[in-house]
Amino acid sequence: MIHPTAIIDPEADIADGVTIGPYSVVGPGVSVAEGTIIEPHVVIRGPTRIGKRNHIYQFSTVGEATPDLKYHDEPTELIIGDDNIIRENVTIHRGTVQDRGITQIGNQNLIMAYVHVGHDSVVGNNTILVNNTALAGHVVVGDWAILSGYTLVHQFCKIGVHSFSGMGTGIGKDVPAYVTVAGSPAEAKTINAEGLRRRGFDSHTIAELRRAYKIVYRQGLTLDAALQRLEGMVKETPQVQELVDSLLSSERGIVR
Repeated sequence: MIHPTAIIDPEADIADGVTIGPYSVVGPGVSVAEGTIIEPHVVIRGPTRIGKRNHIYQFSTVGEATPDLKYHDEPTELIIGDDNIIRENVTIHRGTVQDRGITQIGNQNLIMAYVHVGHDSVVGNNTILVNNTALAGHVVVGDWAILSGYTLVHQFCKIGVHSFSGMGTGIGKDVPAYVTVAGSPAEAKTINAEGLRRRGFDSHTIAELRRAYKIVYRQGLTLDAALQRLEGMVKETPQVQELVDSLLSSERGIVR
């Protein structure tokens, strides 16, 4: 399962059933759980923990130190969950001690070719990061978010659950849950209704989330006033709480 031309450091912990292709390099402090496939010409630096059944394609660099000039070889980490697809030429950097010290990827994500995940970023579960998307350091991407090709995300931004960005979006502020954004700089366009339908949200819930979106974006309210209106919707439509939480947790301000 491990090609003879692959270079595996003796201190790497490789589980049974891991496949490692020709000319890949796995350094010290790397652990790879069972069922993971590492294609040819992949470089994995440690400390990095990779879970089960991931598939990492050729020419990706996983767990490299960040180029952040504040980083001075402190012991930081990358943690990758289970069942992720990491396509060609992806770069994922470890954390820094100025933040969490950990970059983290959840489960069942599709990270497409040439994507960059910067230091201390957190990617949730079931996300899709389309080709050439770039996350600067300290970015948080919520579950089920989709970032279309060439989306650029400024450091410290939060991308809400079930949100969507159009092609070539430049995100410099937080994207609330369920919201579709597009343009550079990003502007809020609508609720991500199509994505919600695909994930089994019923028509009543989508309609209520659309109403919640209009309260935030279309009625000329202050954010505090909008939050008061949203709180009244949560009992009937619990999913609105995700939108409320994303608004309350914003530190950079939200995309308008």
